[in-house]
Amino acid sequence: MKMLKSTLAVVTAATVLGISGIAQAGATLDAVQKKGFVQCGVSDGLPGFSVPDAKGNIVGIDADVCRAVAAAVFGDANKVKFSQLNAKERFTALQSGEVDVLSRNTTWTSSRDAGMGLVFAGVTYYDGIGFLVNKKLGVSSAKELDGATICIQAGTTTELNVSDYFRANGLKYTPITFDTSDESAKSLESGRCDVLTSDKSQLYAQRSKLAAPADYVVLPETISKEPLGPVVRKGDEEWFSIVKWTLFAMLNAEEMGISSKNVEAEAKATKNPDVARMLGADGEYGKDLKLPKDWVVQIVKQVGNYGEVFEKNLGKETPLQIDRGLNALWNNGGIQYAPPVR
Repeated sequence: MKMLKSTLAVVTAATVLGISGIAQAGATLDAVQKKGFVQCGVSDGLPGFSVPDAKGNIVGIDADVCRAVAAAVFGDANKVKFSQLNAKERFTALQSGEVDVLSRNTTWTSSRDAGMGLVFAGVTYYDGIGFLVNKKLGVSSAKELDGATICIQAGTTTELNVSDYFRANGLKYTPITFDTSDESAKSLESGRCDVLTSDKSQLYAQRSKLAAPADYVVLPETISKEPLGPVVRKGDEEWFSIVKWTLFAMLNAEEMGISSKNVEAEAKATKNPDVARMLGADGEYGKDLKLPKDWVVQIVKQVGNYGEVFEKNLGKETPLQIDRGLNALWNNGGIQYAPPVR
């Protein structure tokens, strides 16, 4: 596992984008194939999304997206290496070419999509900012947080969103910022701040790591839209398409009822033309992406469809116990949706 130095963050975006030969268009797939693995930027430790397990392996839904890309490109989901990045250094790492894809609970915004030389490839998880408090604080709504001291992770969209929310509601607060989510959570637990604010998924993840999770509650308000997804460098349409359609393949597989348990059988025997195209039994679906015919089979077989990956990392049988909610498929009460395979 490669750990990037925090000094990487001091390199400015302008300097990075001026470096020739590193982040130029059309080069990523060739470079990835040449070195034999995908270098994936993930969080510095967020349960359910990307965190080292007991053996030191990075696990979580964000990590699985990168494994799926490796399965698509190499036919082997293990051909991926992870760089753990904090919020401040994540974009510089991608801009500079230190990582091939950033899959790190990162919010898709207009400024990030238009002004940083980056492009989002889709939405892995629809989220929103919320508030985590100790039950002894005695509040049941964010509207009751006037005068609170709030822990916030620096370098995130949360800082502006919280400021806007409190100003709009005529509330005052004192922010305390930290470089990592773990530092923020420890400060809540120690009583240094009254409230921890972040994406709700991150709040559930951090709560699961506290000494007494049952003492804490996520308040009901969701104060922003936070679509989280993988990011690549702008200008390399070939690589962008591979990452984008990898995520879409996982979503389409779930919608079509294709799972890790039946994908090989379906690839051989399906009578459904849409499934046949997607799994490479009919036509040459991978050709335009410069991928082998069975690239979707390898993704689903080795990593799983979107539903399998969600439930394994975030669902009811995990410590996070997160409902699918907005992340259910569009035909099952949610808004997750992938374009068709045609």
